[in-house]
Amino acid sequence: MMQLSIKRVPTVVSNYQKDEAEETARRSGGCGKNCLRNCCIPVAKLPLYAFKKESEKDAFERENKEPPVAFLDSLVLGEWEDRMQRGLFRYDVTACETKVIPGEYGFIAQLNEGRHLKKRPTEFRVDKVLQPFDGNKFNFTKVGQEEVLFQFEASEDGEVQFFPNAPIDVENHPSVVAINVSPIEYGHVLLIPRILECLPQRIDRESFLLALYMAAEAGNPYFRLGYNSLGAFATINHLHFQAYYLAVAFPIEKAPTKKITTLNDGVIISELLKYPVRGVVFEGGNTLQDLSDAVSDACICLQDNNIAYNVLISDCGKRIFLLPQCYAEKQALGEVSVELLDTQVNPAVWEISGHMVLKRRKDYDEASDENAWRLLAEVSLSDERFDEVNALIFEAIGGGKDAIENVEEPDTKAQSIEKENDITETSHHAMVAGTQQCLVMQ
Repeated sequence: MMQLSIKRVPTVVSNYQKDEAEETARRSGGCGKNCLRNCCIPVAKLPLYAFKKESEKDAFERENKEPPVAFLDSLVLGEWEDRMQRGLFRYDVTACETKVIPGEYGFIAQLNEGRHLKKRPTEFRVDKVLQPFDGNKFNFTKVGQEEVLFQFEASEDGEVQFFPNAPIDVENHPSVVAINVSPIEYGHVLLIPRILECLPQRIDRESFLLALYMAAEAGNPYFRLGYNSLGAFATINHLHFQAYYLAVAFPIEKAPTKKITTLNDGVIISELLKYPVRGVVFEGGNTLQDLSDAVSDACICLQDNNIAYNVLISDCGKRIFLLPQCYAEKQALGEVSVELLDTQVNPAVWEISGHMVLKRRKDYDEASDENAWRLLAEVSLSDERFDEVNALIFEAIGGGKDAIENVEEPDTKAQSIEKENDITETSHHAMVAGTQQCLVMQ
């Protein structure tokens, strides 16, 4: 079998991300950087947010009880702002120019020239979605504790709890939320499930459910989580999700869908229509876990069949887009035009969802609906290949051929946060001076 490899220049996501040679040299001389490895963990303390697991009865209904801390405003965005004031980011993302491109869906363009700087070259395999964890390469146990915002785990007594200075319980397999020091947008963070287990970048049921709980806990449709598999522009082979806040509907959230089937547990599966990237949409379910299990089983199926994919967790965890892609494969085979390659845009989950992060002024100034469609069309599987992938997915989640044939009439109404008039404004716009520069103004 021919191995595909491509010279990648991955984004630096931590201030402690160094070349392997530098890491090897440092290990021989000790740590001294307050990291998340055995050398520093025993005396470490970090804030801990313990969320309440939702029962079948209140799966998508939030209680009126006031939480001990405002999860999104105070903890995620507030702590992110604190790290920005402390100078931990590589550039000021709040100064980035952002605009909505005229067109049916309103693709969002951002000029982020800073994200193009300070990177290290790496040989990156794109033909294997599942690759073993390599502790010699950069991973999130090597980040400094100042980059970690808090621990995130299920509450033991069924109530939301917050501990501002909790020890790290290694035996309890802690999950953490940390900053991305090369942010794409305001509040850009990383959710790292069971960080000390050093899991490779692959979805499992427990980790995906944790991501849905984070989306639900945030309780704001403008705060979304995303996932990139290996081969679909994940740059670190250590299990993580990304998330950030952007107060505008994503183009993919506006696209119409066609219902395919409803599973026995109430999960509704639909197909995206009239969007440049073919994808499957999951929503509903009797419980949050029902929805999570359906999506994670589909992801596991794609991984096991070596199919690269991206996932967008939308609408507070109630709506999930699963997007198999082939751009990196085409890139390695020399099937992508020089014009697109010159943009140096890697179409990962955010770009596929319609938030185009552009690295050159020329591309930003010339951004158009046509250019966005042309790039994303190269990402999408062909109709024939997409049907084959769908068949694999439905076989994996128990639907089989009958479920695929159970097609209903297209639902041409955009769902989710397109109902923007119904969304209550939050305080994020006024939280910190300067953030308004990155808000999208239509």
